Amino acid sequence: MKSIDQADFKGKKVLIRVDYNVPLDENFEVSDITRIQRTFDTVNKITKDGGIAILMSHLGRPKGVINDSFSLKHIISTVSDVFGKEIIFLGDVLADDTLAKVNALKPGDIALLENLRFHSEEEKGDFDFAKKIARLGDIYVNDAFGTAHREHASTATIAKLFPGQAYAGYLLYSEVFHLDKILKESKKPFTAIIGGSKVSTKINILRILLNKVDNLIIAGGMSYTFLSAMGVEIGDSIWEPEMIPVAKEIIKKAHIIGVNIYLPIDNVCADKFDEDANTFITIENHIPEKWMGMDIGPKTIMRFANVIKESNTILWNGPVGVFEFDKFSLGTKSIALCISATTIAGAFSLVGGGDSIAALTKYHLSDIVSYISTGGGAMLEYLEGIELPGIKALNEN
Repeated sequence: MKSIDQADFKGKKVLIRVDYNVPLDENFEVSDITRIQRTFDTVNKITKDGGIAILMSHLGRPKGVINDSFSLKHIISTVSDVFGKEIIFLGDVLADDTLAKVNALKPGDIALLENLRFHSEEEKGDFDFAKKIARLGDIYVNDAFGTAHREHASTATIAKLFPGQAYAGYLLYSEVFHLDKILKESKKPFTAIIGGSKVSTKINILRILLNKVDNLIIAGGMSYTFLSAMGVEIGDSIWEPEMIPVAKEIIKKAHIIGVNIYLPIDNVCADKFDEDANTFITIENHIPEKWMGMDIGPKTIMRFANVIKESNTILWNGPVGVFEFDKFSLGTKSIALCISATTIAGAFSLVGGGDSIAALTKYHLSDIVSYISTGGGAMLEYLEGIELPGIKALNEN
């Protein structure tokens, strides 16, 4: 990929695909600004060089329909705060007056287009829609690693319309660099902690990691499928019965090739999925009927911590419990603290996935881990060895 350091932005209108698919609270205020902050260096480079930054993104899943709840106007004030200047809201990319608004921009200005997914053509990768976006700029920059695995109009198709003038922003470049470090330069012992709710969404990454890691820690909702596969009673915990054969296959392969696989050995259980639920900690691993696992227990925390602290490379994707409820947050908090402490001691740690990032933010640990990947699905696909469409488009340009 060509870096933006190779481009001349002076006097140019620069279309920058960013990933501002950020969480909004009930008042439509941004609750986590990480993804916006991480684009600062790219946008600042372009405007400092005398270019005009035209930001474009999606927000949520409006399914091709204009929906005020998903309007990017809600994030304008936050983006303005991050960049320390007024951000000009351009409105819909296909509106009659949008081109005139763009032509009125001056060098150093930063503007933001409306949610591209208000048009179904965006997710279809429609060439004509990409041409209508492209008419607004002279140069294209992709700084949206979080959507690089999508073959959408603004992430892959559009690059073809800027021959020789399509570049990778600093964030995208940094993501690839650090993920390659995990893939190609990991120091042993290498430990991966994979959490989240479903095995089905992480089958491929689990299989790939088996060939790379020394220790594989499986926790969160997906661990109950693995525990069930081992004959452990899981009560009413979340699980995927159709994934039992896959879980058995992964456990068997780990034993054959000598990878240490770790699962919870005790659990914090609840009688309902609620902050106010009654709780207890299992003495053994079995969870009784009408109870569900909501977090890892203290014995498991100690076991996982002992593995993590002896690691030189750590990959974390997915919480190990329902950390949104304080009552079930100790496991995830403990893992985050242990990864941070091990990083301080000299290990390389990479954390990715929206919930994992949210946990680091919640516990004020974001600045302590080595690297935070802004792409959940994109990160997993890249680690699986899949060539991401957004990156492929830049490589071919």
